[in-house]
Amino acid sequence: MSEETVYGIHAVRALLERRAAAVRRVIVQAGRADRRAQELVDLARSCGVVVETRAATELDALAAGGVHQGIVARVQPAAPLAEEELLMRLGAGGPRPPLLLVLDGVQDPHNLGACLRTADAAGADAVVVPRDRAVGLTPVVRKVAAGAAETVAFVQVTNLARFLRALKEQGLWVVGTDGDAETLHFAADLKGPLALVLGAEGTGMRRLTREHCDLVVRLPMQGAVASLNVSVAAGVVLYEVLRQRAAASA
Repeated sequence: MSEETVYGIHAVRALLERRAAAVRRVIVQAGRADRRAQELVDLARSCGVVVETRAATELDALAAGGVHQGIVARVQPAAPLAEEELLMRLGAGGPRPPLLLVLDGVQDPHNLGACLRTADAAGADAVVVPRDRAVGLTPVVRKVAAGAAETVAFVQVTNLARFLRALKEQGLWVVGTDGDAETLHFAADLKGPLALVLGAEGTGMRRLTREHCDLVVRLPMQGAVASLNVSVAAGVVLYEVLRQRAAASA
């Protein structure tokens, strides 16, 4: 059975807390005996997970040079949520309007990991990406996400434009972001069922993606820089959604 590597204290802890049955073994760097490492070892053993001690060079190799903090886990891969399953969940309704973060072609794993972490903090229901020409759930993504890859549904879609049409059929308002848009993000009504779409680093949304947006907004830029990192922009807009929804329910 195939395995993948997850490394870093927060990422491995999140796995043990949420998907312990998928963890094959936890590997601890020899000589690491501090409190945080011991707590993680105790957690792994309480979940029935085998704990091994290995030299730092072996962990370096497993993490492919990533900053593993002396903790590596070998895990049965989790399949991304199927787009059909996400659409079924949206159709079933819920206690609050759905909120999706759609990333059009983000290829930097650090940006995707940061977006997952932000989406988790803002209570987004899922992060959606294209299957092609975009990064998936790599070990670097999981490390940067600091556990959010285990809490936020991650969906890879074959045809993003078709998926956006399906979201609109489910009653979601599709709002894209672009520096050339006329409407500022805080002037838009973001309280209802919503899919926020952000483009790739440098290139932004593709033309066809933009054409499937109900509205395109921009962030106010007062300084010399022309744009924000995609994960920062995602955080700004997601928290504007939370602000508007909280004000509406007050």
